[in-house]
Amino acid sequence: MPCCHHDADCATRICRSTPSPSRDEPPMSRRRRSRSRSPRPSSPQTRGVHIDVPRVMDSDPVRRRERERALAIQQAERELQTGNGKEMQVAKRDDGFDAQAEFQKLLASRSGGVYMPPARLRALQAAAAQDKSSAEYQRLSWDALRKSITGIVNRVNVANIKNVVPELFAENLIRGRGLFCRSIMKAQAASLPFTPVFAALVAIINTKLPQVGELLIYRLLSQFRRAFKRNDKAICLSTTMFLAHLVNQQVVHDFIALQMLYLLLERPTDDSVEIAVGLMREVGAFLADAAPRANNSVFERFRAVLHEGKIDKRVQYMIEVLFQVRKDKYKDNPILAEGLDLVEESEQITHEIMLDDDLPIQEGLNVFKFDPNYLENEEKYKEIKAEILGEDDSEEEGDSDEDEDEDEEAEEAVPDKEGIEDRTGTNLVNLRRVIYLTIMNALSYEEAVHKLMKVNIEEGQEIELCNMIIECCSQERSYSSFYGLIGERFCKINRVWCESFELAFQTYYETIHRYETNRLRNIARFFGHLLATDAISWAVFSVVKMNEDDTTSSSRIFIKILLQEMSEALGLKKLAERFDDVTMQQFFQAMFPVDNPKNTRFSINYFTSIGLGIVTEKMREHLKVRLSVDVAWNLY
Repeated sequence: MPCCHHDADCATRICRSTPSPSRDEPPMSRRRRSRSRSPRPSSPQTRGVHIDVPRVMDSDPVRRRERERALAIQQAERELQTGNGKEMQVAKRDDGFDAQAEFQKLLASRSGGVYMPPARLRALQAAAAQDKSSAEYQRLSWDALRKSITGIVNRVNVANIKNVVPELFAENLIRGRGLFCRSIMKAQAASLPFTPVFAALVAIINTKLPQVGELLIYRLLSQFRRAFKRNDKAICLSTTMFLAHLVNQQVVHDFIALQMLYLLLERPTDDSVEIAVGLMREVGAFLADAAPRANNSVFERFRAVLHEGKIDKRVQYMIEVLFQVRKDKYKDNPILAEGLDLVEESEQITHEIMLDDDLPIQEGLNVFKFDPNYLENEEKYKEIKAEILGEDDSEEEGDSDEDEDEDEEAEEAVPDKEGIEDRTGTNLVNLRRVIYLTIMNALSYEEAVHKLMKVNIEEGQEIELCNMIIECCSQERSYSSFYGLIGERFCKINRVWCESFELAFQTYYETIHRYETNRLRNIARFFGHLLATDAISWAVFSVVKMNEDDTTSSSRIFIKILLQEMSEALGLKKLAERFDDVTMQQFFQAMFPVDNPKNTRFSINYFTSIGLGIVTEKMREHLKVRLSVDVAWNLY
């Protein structure tokens, strides 16, 4: 009976699970090692197919292996049949490429698009090109426009901005103005030091397509209002910085900057004052020139906030630094950086938008929308592009005779166009501005000379550079040798600059009575430096006529300060020796006159009064001889 129960129990276990080991079987480790199967050779039917071999529960090992092998062969055959069916379906689908289905997937995807292999994309473009007014083709062109605008905006810098602008105008900026605004706002927020470059790019586009600049301003103001309400300091800083440089480029009126400053300082907090300080550093130079009263009131408000002492010490220090920047005349924050003054004043379009106006930001321009008049709009933009870039694609298929006539008329009109002269003085004003900014931004006279030599100065305009150097020198509170060293270096580089400064000496001497005392002193010391270092010839003294009739109080003060500067540099003895040079006496005749005793006495008294009596010895001897001759003549 026990054996029968034991057999029944074993049979139950075999059916439910695995067979239990009997008493006569070897130990467990040996049993596992003996039951391990060696790798089976792959049959032709199963070769190259991955198969999950089924496991059969059987007490007999030999029979279990046979059953598993048979099941594996059957499963391999089924896998091979299924794989062939899938390959046939894929081949059939590739042969019958359904572009409409692919386009529907593309249209249903989000705005960012999905990745598509190049071969499949080319196939889609080829299928869509058959109907350029279809939604599919418009969607593909929209994605291409988005990628192109983003790539162009991301690679713009000071060096290549002039080359990037034509590429940007080649894209349909009217259709993609929302994409452009979004791309440039993201790029500016990610790289704040490039804000002046982005502002210059917007200023150029605004001259030709003002609706693009207007939309950007709307979105920036809307973003500032949202960020201000949410206390988002980072967004406020980037947005105010962008708007400040747009004000500097005169894309938007300066009133918007004043509105933001008053809003930020109305209820001052640490963050709002910090944002206001950053805004003022960028736009302060422009406001000081365009709206001095409003600028002063803003600084008075800063002073009041500083005296209240309710803000953090760090922010108080920022306000003190701002006052120092103002005192230094924003030398590190100029209105327009070098190389970014690219828009003529006559072409600038300034948008007058208020902070509390309704701002149509037109978010729908960021996403694709089907345009039923797509082809017409594209043709219109081609005409606009041709007008902006100077291309002439129209009337290419005309008759040959008409083309020859037009060419002849154009050839006849060319000489007339070449004869046009700019009498408005715009180019001259821009040249002076570039020279002034270059001088003011230089840290040393070597740097100033190096940068000024790179300025594109046309032949005959060298005198403008000399005049600007002298004018900048005269504007200083006291004379700075910085300007004298610049003039000296230019004179020694090329003879053309030397002649220009000599001509400037004559001009300034004749008009010196128009200048106030401080400016007169600086100009005199500037030319005294050039003469003492032999940068210009002493022959310029030929224009000085030292007599009572040909001099004024201003001209006498000018000569006094000039000669004192020369005597300090050369010494009184060497100065007298230079004036006694025989080869230069023809240029000093009017300065030391001997033709008339009255003029001689006047010259002697003048030079003696300014401490240069040593240069009057020859005139004194001549006067004595002249008096003795006159006395002897009277006696006879």
